[in-house]
Amino acid sequence: MPHNVFGKKLNRDTGQRQALLKGLAGALIRSQAIETTEAKAKAALPMIEKLIVQARRARLNDIRQIESVILDKDLIQKLVHEIAPKLKDKAGGFLRLIKLGNRVGDNAPMVRMEFTFSTLTASPSQPVKAKTKAKTQTPLRKLPAKSSPAKK
Repeated sequence: MPHNVFGKKLNRDTGQRQALLKGLAGALIRSQAIETTEAKAKAALPMIEKLIVQARRARLNDIRQIESVILDKDLIQKLVHEIAPKLKDKAGGFLRLIKLGNRVGDNAPMVRMEFTFSTLTASPSQPVKAKTKAKTQTPLRKLPAKSSPAKK
């Protein structure tokens, strides 16, 4: 029976994995939407949602636990004073993952991780829409110029 197992290994040792997840959390709070691989997003999802729940309570101990994950004081202020009040009425599901397709270089599945309130407010970066096939139109043919009757 495995004890003290949290999430996936992501082919990293413990320190690298914790740094990766903390970095993803900070980047998401900073820009409110990030694009990453599906495995990293699924690994970071429970940790970030737990941070949001702690930020909604905003007690002293909760803020100290948030500080143990996010080191930038400005990001903590943004999480507690801007993001958490927008999610105050929700019971859960603070984040959404939107599949973007596979990455060109290594064919890794990519997702866009964003807060669920981002569609309610004007967000500078909108989700990438799927490419639609362009309708093919036949080019217009040039008609020969009408010749005017020549007067002699």
